[in-house]
Amino acid sequence: IPLPKEIEKMFPDYSIYPTVDYAIGFLTRGCPNKCPWCVVPRKEGNIRTYRTWQEIVRQDTTNLTLLDNNVLACDYGIDQIDQLGKTKYKVDFNQGLDTRLITAEIGRLLGKIHWQRFIRFACDTKSQMPWVEQAHRYCIEGGVPKSSFFCYVLVKDIKDAYERVEFLRKLNIDPFAQPYRDFENNIEPTIEQRNFARWVNHKAIFKTTKWEDYKG
Repeated sequence: IPLPKEIEKMFPDYSIYPTVDYAIGFLTRGCPNKCPWCVVPRKEGNIRTYRTWQEIVRQDTTNLTLLDNNVLACDYGIDQIDQLGKTKYKVDFNQGLDTRLITAEIGRLLGKIHWQRFIRFACDTKSQMPWVEQAHRYCIEGGVPKSSFFCYVLVKDIKDAYERVEFLRKLNIDPFAQPYRDFENNIEPTIEQRNFARWVNHKAIFKTTKWEDYKG
């Protein structure tokens, strides 16, 4: 059930969350992709404009966290990124950017953004690996620091996920493993999927222990 429009347009009351030092919101809603593991297209529909960055930012912080599922999938989202690159705001697109849509020009726009910490990608299948590598190169050429990359990794088949994780390691992109949950059939991740995610996401272990040693 959608929220009433007057509620949707309200500015959040951050005073009830005193430890939150960032603004949070959406520039766009929806996504044109129909990834089988994602509920966004069914819940929100196709990509559409939603807010301007000026409607989201706070006056008491320069941190801005954006929840867009595919901000690069429309010209409006790209224009908002272009505008943000000319401001003092520190940005985090915490749902990740679609690497297939990152051109050399968009890499230059992303290079002008002040990132809170990471620029986030996703590598959910091996078919995305060439796109991740290309986007990574375009962003570095555009000015994004080499240490500022993070990538979500969907974990279904362990061997497949392992190959993607090691690919990201070689690119110096920080992987974050997410065990697959089948919400439609109410199937939880397997123990091995959880263990693999724990190995990847515990960075002290990931950097010092091989997967074959950890799982043994």
